[in-house]
Amino acid sequence: MTGHPGTAPRGSHRWTRVVPTGETHGVTTLELFFDLVFVFAITQVTAFMADDIGWRSALRGLVLLALLWFAWSSYAWLGNQAHADEGVVRAALLVAMAALFLVALAIPEAWGDEGGGLSAPVVLAVCLAVVRLGHLSVYAVTAAGDAGLRRQLRRAVVPVAAAAVLLIVGAVLGGAPQTALWALALVVDYTGIYFSGTEWRLPSARHFAERHGLIVIIALGESIIAVGVGVADLPLTVPIAAAALLGLTVSVALWWAYFDVVAPFAERVLAGRSGDDRVRLARDSYSYMHFPMIAGVIYLALGLKKVAEYVADTEHHALSDPLTGTGLWALYAGVAVYLIGHLGFRLRNAGSVNRPRMVVTVLLLVAPLGVQHLPALAALAVLAGILVTMLAYEVVHFAEARARVRAELAHE
Repeated sequence: MTGHPGTAPRGSHRWTRVVPTGETHGVTTLELFFDLVFVFAITQVTAFMADDIGWRSALRGLVLLALLWFAWSSYAWLGNQAHADEGVVRAALLVAMAALFLVALAIPEAWGDEGGGLSAPVVLAVCLAVVRLGHLSVYAVTAAGDAGLRRQLRRAVVPVAAAAVLLIVGAVLGGAPQTALWALALVVDYTGIYFSGTEWRLPSARHFAERHGLIVIIALGESIIAVGVGVADLPLTVPIAAAALLGLTVSVALWWAYFDVVAPFAERVLAGRSGDDRVRLARDSYSYMHFPMIAGVIYLALGLKKVAEYVADTEHHALSDPLTGTGLWALYAGVAVYLIGHLGFRLRNAGSVNRPRMVVTVLLLVAPLGVQHLPALAALAVLAGILVTMLAYEVVHFAEARARVRAELAHE
């Protein structure tokens, strides 16, 4: 989503000017600051699901994650169009940060306001509307002189505005209608944006790939925090140390799976495309394929949080009591969903499928049936073992191809 690389800033006032980006544009510090609010919001979602863990809260958490993801993703595109730390885009990002912070604060009462203050569901819905519609308004300013991009924005405002109305109406109604209307809002938003056209602009492949790589790191950080916070006030025992290290092992394995080869390779592919072809690739492999990766990591964090609770609670013995129900499925299926998104990301960019990872994905989806009677700590150890085995196999089996690709990327 860009202006015209190399052109001068538009507007004379510091708060109204627009500074277009170019191919070498990178992530700004303000965008990283924006991400801190996003990570607080997803931390709130994890806590929301863990507070009343079950299938209903897990599905509601998915709805919240999907709403947050498009709020974040829209500003990733805007920051690629114009410098996020300059002029009107800076002002827009600061307003969006404030609104998103209120969204995060409202998440614990997203379904069931406790009274005594503002209606949390309404605050959440209105603030999300501010984030999304404000984004399109500022985008229109940055698109001055670009007729194609302005056409694209006019088409995009229809699903975004419709989704905002559904969110607000659902928040007012509450209960089952709220869930139904919020889910419908997601369908309208995601499908509407996908089919709204490809007249967006993406001047910097580097910025876009880096932006999404950093958000993967942030999500993985949440999985580490989930274990650390759960046992922070307890004496360091062998089970606690084991749970912490196993959780870290799982997070490192997911980092390795993404960043070792596939992420830098995908950035190179994106940089080699231009025009609508680049926009379609960015939309598919980053804006859409990265959502299951982020959601998968958050569900993993939920599972790790429950393991940490078992380790910390003297009534649940991590060396004997099994992790059951939603917590167990979140642990394994979260990683499986991450790998599904990752497989789609690779397929869209490289046109090939990593068969070992496909096998592991299927294994993870059925594994809870086999480990449901194991102690919680053992179930986590099995998960870590599966991922480490997968990576060890790849390092050995694909050693030559991996070394060649990494050498090529290092010399670019």
